[in-house]
Amino acid sequence: MKNWRYIALHTAAAACFIFLLQRYGLNASLETSLLWAIVFGGCAAGLAYSQANR
Repeated sequence: MKNWRYIALHTAAAACFIFLLQRYGLNASLETSLLWAIVFGGCAAGLAYSQANR
């Protein structure tokens, strides 16, 4: 269970970071910011999963 919590935290942190960067740092639209947040969150989840099962 600890691994899933780590993966979820990593996913949320990456998605939040890229959303805020896109939305406020680069003044992107809401749709674009959400799309990038989903993509980066998915990539972060994959990376965290592979690291947790190492």
